[in-house]
Amino acid sequence: MNIREQSEAIEKQILSPYAALSCNSQGRDREEEQCDMRTIYQRDRDRIIHCKAFRRLKHKTQVFLAPQGDHYRTRLTHTLEVAQIARSISKALRLNEDLTEAIALGHDLGHTPFGHAGEDALNQVCSFGFKHYEQSIRVVEVLENAGEGLNLTKEVRDGILNHKTSGNPSTLEGQVVRLSDKIAYINHDIDDAIRGHIITEDDIPDKYSSVLGDTTKKRLDTLIRDIVMNSKEKSEILMSEEVEKAMMELRVFMFEYVYTNPKAKAEEIKAKEMIKQLFGYYMKHIDELPNEFIYLINERGQGEERSVCDYIAGMSDQYSVEKFKEIYVPKAWKF
Repeated sequence: MNIREQSEAIEKQILSPYAALSCNSQGRDREEEQCDMRTIYQRDRDRIIHCKAFRRLKHKTQVFLAPQGDHYRTRLTHTLEVAQIARSISKALRLNEDLTEAIALGHDLGHTPFGHAGEDALNQVCSFGFKHYEQSIRVVEVLENAGEGLNLTKEVRDGILNHKTSGNPSTLEGQVVRLSDKIAYINHDIDDAIRGHIITEDDIPDKYSSVLGDTTKKRLDTLIRDIVMNSKEKSEILMSEEVEKAMMELRVFMFEYVYTNPKAKAEEIKAKEMIKQLFGYYMKHIDELPNEFIYLINERGQGEERSVCDYIAGMSDQYSVEKFKEIYVPKAWKF
């Protein structure tokens, strides 16, 4: 028995009957020889961590565009916080931590530069629309590895696709990530908004604080404990009605006072217009796309608009700005 088989045997002994066992995975679209050390979900996690799209997350906006300071969240730090929360919940519920972590680390791989502002801009100009969770699937199925994708398991891809609010993941691990995403961004966005003098802790209505807590630490503890206590030995991931209501209403509060706050979002109009201008330019100059996207058009029959959308969605904030300057800002003449 090799190390992977030992790990699979241990999963059968200690994990919940509702957990997704590695040995029962529905597998990959392209069959591969099993690793003798890592389980199938461990390999997925490692592939995500080592892919280019994951590294680019460190230079993509979470909420605040180009904040001045080292302590504001980026799309990468958000992803890591989601993974930490999700693993804590999965461990307490005896679910498959490796599957949970793989889904969490991959859930935002398809996010655009400038966060939801970039997503909105591409959704407006692309004839087929744009959703970051669908783009995350494109990243892992098509765009990484020169058009070959990462060949992840069906369970990981299902969790990534269904992490949105209206999603319905097929595994409990995916359900955990779906809730952990909200827990993470609500709380770290409050923290960043306070740091940026957008709101203060006292601005949060007592009807939410009295249920969830009046600090980030207390809120996280309340939300995680509530999920664990209400989901133990059950076939779905649940929250108590009181805590879930408070969390979702706090989310609405954040949309009203932070996510649409003029001070926090003052540069979004510029970012959206820049993304739209880049899209229009590359639609007229397909030959200027990087070779990997030209390959998808010429060799794989992918549509030009799809390739332009893929290219722009993969850009980091700073790279998109530099490309815009390169295309539209005149350079000083030298002789």
